[in-house]
Amino acid sequence: MTGIVVAVDGPAAAGKGTLARRLAAALNLPYLDTGLLYRAVGRRVLDAGADPRDAALAEAAARALTPADLDRTDLRGPMADMAASAVAAIPAVRAALLDFQRSFGRARGAVLDGRDIGTVVFPEARVKLYVTASVEERARRRFLELQGRGVAADLSQVEAEIRGRDAQDASRPVAPLKPAADAILLDTTNLDAEAAFAAALHLVRGRLG
Repeated sequence: MTGIVVAVDGPAAAGKGTLARRLAAALNLPYLDTGLLYRAVGRRVLDAGADPRDAALAEAAARALTPADLDRTDLRGPMADMAASAVAAIPAVRAALLDFQRSFGRARGAVLDGRDIGTVVFPEARVKLYVTASVEERARRRFLELQGRGVAADLSQVEAEIRGRDAQDASRPVAPLKPAADAILLDTTNLDAEAAFAAALHLVRGRLG
């Protein structure tokens, strides 16, 4: 399936990253978690003691990004989430990272997950999935994920943070979070990981023919 691009978009904690990674393995395609790019930019700005909403500093961080930044162990969690969402709303940051994403996907094809893959990065993608779930279920999953990593968390606070992230992602002026017009919607609210993967693989293979 060399040269095929599969776009997997959706809101925070919908399970799109796990799905995209498994789809890439099943289809023998490279995988890119584009959200990590924004998380790494946000973390660089935080490391400098600056505000992730500072457009000039965020753009500089995006242009200085290296592959090693994506291997950091502190790219998850509430602070990283909000920093990523803040820098992702800055047009210059998105422009700085756009070429990287497109070059990655065009080299040999790929499965990419993010929030604007099917609408902006690869609007010509052969397959576009929009993976979602209820806010309550996404909050539960994120809460369990944090607990599993030994991070103290409060479920109601996690849900409030996800609602805030949704609102920020959906209302940003550049590349707001929304399904592509030709995306296939996959609601994973009532699906476990195996069922969600089976459904996604069936949908992708059906679209590829």
